[in-house]
Amino acid sequence: MVVGGGAREHTLVWKLAQSPRVDKVFAAPGNAGTASIGQNLNIAPTDIEELGKAAKQQDIDLVVVGPEAPLASGIVDYLDSLNIPAFGPTKAATQIESSKVFARNLMEKHGIPCPKGAIFSSHHEAHEYIKQQKPPIVIKADGLAAGKGAIIAESQEEAQKKLSDIMEAKIFGSAGDKVLIDEYVIGKEVSLLAFTDGKTVVPMVPACDYKRIGDNDQGPNTGGIGGYGPPGFFSAELADRATNAILLPAVKAMAEEGIPYKGVLYAGLMLTDREILTLEFNARFGDPESQVTLPLLKTDLVDILMAVAEGNLDQLKIQWSDDACVGVVMASGGYPGSYKTGFPIEGLDKAEKDVLIFHAGTRLGNDGTIYTSGGRVLTMVGVGKNIAEAREKVYANLPDIYFEGCYYRKDIALREIA
Repeated sequence: MVVGGGAREHTLVWKLAQSPRVDKVFAAPGNAGTASIGQNLNIAPTDIEELGKAAKQQDIDLVVVGPEAPLASGIVDYLDSLNIPAFGPTKAATQIESSKVFARNLMEKHGIPCPKGAIFSSHHEAHEYIKQQKPPIVIKADGLAAGKGAIIAESQEEAQKKLSDIMEAKIFGSAGDKVLIDEYVIGKEVSLLAFTDGKTVVPMVPACDYKRIGDNDQGPNTGGIGGYGPPGFFSAELADRATNAILLPAVKAMAEEGIPYKGVLYAGLMLTDREILTLEFNARFGDPESQVTLPLLKTDLVDILMAVAEGNLDQLKIQWSDDACVGVVMASGGYPGSYKTGFPIEGLDKAEKDVLIFHAGTRLGNDGTIYTSGGRVLTMVGVGKNIAEAREKVYANLPDIYFEGCYYRKDIALREIA
């Protein structure tokens, strides 16, 4: 059973269903895409007790948790208490994502490279601190904010306004009780995810995601509007360096703190001209990173997840294709602000031959029509011998799909070939 209903979860269901070890895949709640592969269960990802009940009823052998919210609520601990194997970190281990303050303290204590910053629980003290800083100023809400909790303010005025929004107006709720104010670092961002059983760490293909809604990185942050992998600027040698300086030490640090970490550890990295810095950790498969890395995985995903669960990841050789992936998110007009849903999606049958289409904000109507039901609607992915070929496939097929207000960036992965 895959918990969640986005494109990441559709990708996981698609990949898991390829395993000869799998008889049936359930998705809770899933979307129109997962419904075409397995069976959807109408249960919210945060309704942990209902998910536990469903796992018992359906005799589920493994639960794979997609989103961060159920992990932060302790779904893995709860399923463990019911003797249902689950893939993902415990509630305590998920703090590496659910609390920016926890992650920063861990990094500073264990010498994991990260930007310099300061932590505040008082709005007044944070306000005074910002007065002393030169823009751009990076402000991060401590808790979970659906990928929108990190703000780069270009001026003192903007920084103070955003700080007030987070700490006083509580636009992210209790996630804004504390903030991290960081130095602004310049470089190239890359996501490096790894499977870990708490001892062994096996990195995935590195990927780059695009967070801003507009071309040339303009406009507000989204939960991720496209991505590609592997990036040309992040060599195998740099990936090894990041694994040894960041991912492995983080897993060791968690073990030393008495909080063993098992699952996927996601490091959001900044490659500066001097070093590799850790901008953030996430406690799960990335979105949209999963859509552009899992299609390149050659090893049976079930074998990997079971090796993590059983603690013998060191005995498995994980293999990846040498191909490249480019993924472009098709979003509802207005996203990440207000947007309308319920529009029929046309042309899905035209485009699917040459590309992969992973559903996110979609639902299947009673008449068999697929309708939009969210901000990020679809991720279209091209696989090719290189980034240029993969990109060409995607952008050749995107015009075939239509729904009212459909929007996508035109420049995903362009910097790799321009």
